[in-house]
Amino acid sequence: MSNATRLILASLSLLSGWGGVAHARTGGDAVPAYGAVHAADGSANRPDPSLRYRVAFDTARAAPDPAQINPALERIARFMNLLAADRIHPKTGDVVAIVYGAATPSILADGEYRARFGRDNPNTALLRALRKAGVSIEVCSYALAGQKIARDAVADGVQVDLSAMVTLANLQLRGWAVIPG
Repeated sequence: MSNATRLILASLSLLSGWGGVAHARTGGDAVPAYGAVHAADGSANRPDPSLRYRVAFDTARAAPDPAQINPALERIARFMNLLAADRIHPKTGDVVAIVYGAATPSILADGEYRARFGRDNPNTALLRALRKAGVSIEVCSYALAGQKIARDAVADGVQVDLSAMVTLANLQLRGWAVIPG
């Protein structure tokens, strides 16, 4: 076989996925259409079915453009899909997004988001999908006040907490893992 033929076959195998290359896919069992995961058979340090996953995501960063989905929220979808790929489904409320800072507008209802950014909130469907997967979405009341957002401007199903700092401290002291944003 010539070197050119080998090169062509190697290139085709990489493009087709033949030869063990993992493929990204959109969404997963827990949060369809969000949080792309890929098959990673043989990987070390996989989700452990003997653990209770109680995880708080420190969600303070915004998308670079208000027309885009907040990548911090999509990351939570990926986490849920990674667990689901190994048949692990945390209890409702055991995974929490604590939203504050620049990420605060991500949890606005469409009407308020439209008033501020001229378009519907691109995160609305993702927030709904996360809640359906059992993720609790919580926002800091100080972040709302600091950005002049009324409580009734928050999307349905989002809980308003006193303070992101208090929520993070409470959850950590109760044994939750905190994943920084």
